[in-house]
Amino acid sequence: MSDQRDTAGLPSDSRRHDHHGHGHGHGHGRGRGHGHGRGAAGIRAKVTHLLRPHSHEAADKVDAAMESSAEGMRALWISLGALGLTAAAQAVIVVLSGSVALLGDTVHNAADALTAVPLGIAFVLGRRRPNHRYTYGYGRAEDLAGIVIVLTIAASAVLAGWTAVDRLLHPQPVSHLGAVAAAGLAGFAGNELVARYRIRVGRRIGSAALVADGLHARADGFTSLAVLLSAGGAALGFPSADPIVGLVITGAICVVLRDAARQIYYRLMDAVDPALVARAEHVLTGVPGVQRVGAVRLRWVGHTLRAEVEIAVRHDALLAEAHAVAVQAEHALMHELPRLRAATVHADPDGPAGTDHHAPLLAHR
Repeated sequence: MSDQRDTAGLPSDSRRHDHHGHGHGHGHGRGRGHGHGRGAAGIRAKVTHLLRPHSHEAADKVDAAMESSAEGMRALWISLGALGLTAAAQAVIVVLSGSVALLGDTVHNAADALTAVPLGIAFVLGRRRPNHRYTYGYGRAEDLAGIVIVLTIAASAVLAGWTAVDRLLHPQPVSHLGAVAAAGLAGFAGNELVARYRIRVGRRIGSAALVADGLHARADGFTSLAVLLSAGGAALGFPSADPIVGLVITGAICVVLRDAARQIYYRLMDAVDPALVARAEHVLTGVPGVQRVGAVRLRWVGHTLRAEVEIAVRHDALLAEAHAVAVQAEHALMHELPRLRAATVHADPDGPAGTDHHAPLLAHR
């Protein structure tokens, strides 16, 4: 998947389409129409509208992005509280019992709770407006937070594995087995609830980092169940069961590490779901005036999507007509692609097969 908001004001064959409120009678403008009045003032407004970059970022799109960040923050704080309480309760039992398996689970739960901090910072940064240095805004902060999450998962795997190996080499008895088992059940319940919540919200708002964090919590839940095996083995007279389960937990953490790293890697490499590209091409093909569809590029910036597309219009179309087709194309994309924040629609004149209107640029590519 990928990011959202880009445009470029080009002369005749391409127009910039940012989404800052378009008053085309579609109900998105919220009082920010283009002011096409009557008489000389109306004509002047139309000419100005035609020649300058066309602003197309509707206020409701901005509000949706802000609400996405707010929803992500709510998910973080709720999960932080739930996992913090779970980890604190488990830590007390670790001190009483000396269980290595429970220690690994507790460390992982605590680390999972603390990942809310970099993600929270990323969501706050993502609300800042673009400027001359960060022209695409601060949405990429989420991807940086995702890297922190992946490193945190890796660190917890190393700690859990090292502790388990050390306990295999230096066995120690495990006490309070009933409490250890109860802590394992509590850890599973807390983590699974948090995982479902994070993944659901992350997918709804398009945040790969939040989804990765949810996967992290889910792995913690299943490793918490493994603590029950540790307690059961110790109760049956197999003291090595505790560190062995600790190693199993380490392996489970590594599996989650792979999945989370893949999610973040895709975002950093601007990967998107091919079905999303196919959907954009289908939408553009259905726009009146579009003769054919050229390159379609999508990318994610944080949890918002951006598009850069090329379309061909009639070779004899007037500038105003080509501009109108480009606006309709962008408008259609904004309605059909979830979380699309902005699109650059580049319109070329259609011509005979093999015609390349960008031939003078080939030497620069």
